[in-house]
Amino acid sequence: MNKKSIYIILISMIFLWGSFVVFSFFSDPMEFITYLGFANSNSGTALSWALALLIVILYCFSAAKISEVKYHMFKMDRLKVVAILAAVFAGIMEEVIYRKWIMDYLDSHDVSVIVQVALSGLAFGIIHLLWGIKNRKAGVNAFISTSLLGFALAIVYLVSERSLAPCIVAHFMITALIEPGLLVAAKNDKIGYW
Repeated sequence: MNKKSIYIILISMIFLWGSFVVFSFFSDPMEFITYLGFANSNSGTALSWALALLIVILYCFSAAKISEVKYHMFKMDRLKVVAILAAVFAGIMEEVIYRKWIMDYLDSHDVSVIVQVALSGLAFGIIHLLWGIKNRKAGVNAFISTSLLGFALAIVYLVSERSLAPCIVAHFMITALIEPGLLVAAKNDKIGYW
């Protein structure tokens, strides 16, 4: 993977997730904002926002052990700008899919919250196995770390009384902060087993 490949991955995410987000927003802006949990009556609880912030801090601190992640975490350059745009759309779409759709579907079928959290987290981890297409170690690492993140965000979703807002903000912050460094580390084959 070269630097051009990193940009292709991020731009593909922007177009894939972004087209759905933009279409949904312009179809009915207020309904979409409410659906995501950013309307006043459905914006989560104080505890859910505190948990979301704690998850961002712990997850980014853990990822910063990879030197490329630490280096790129607060570096503003073209890669970071593209990653931030990708993070907006990924944060929205992945939380809609892995928290709202999966967990609410399971809840509507009277599946326990423990199973909802487990399946949501595992599904989130499985999709991140894509990191292992060229590097099995990176795939294993991505599966384990994003499954743990998925479990944590699923708990935030429950604590927020099923508002996506805290989950989306946490997801966005994590992706914006660590994704550029993770992509560079993957390019340089510096992501080992978790």
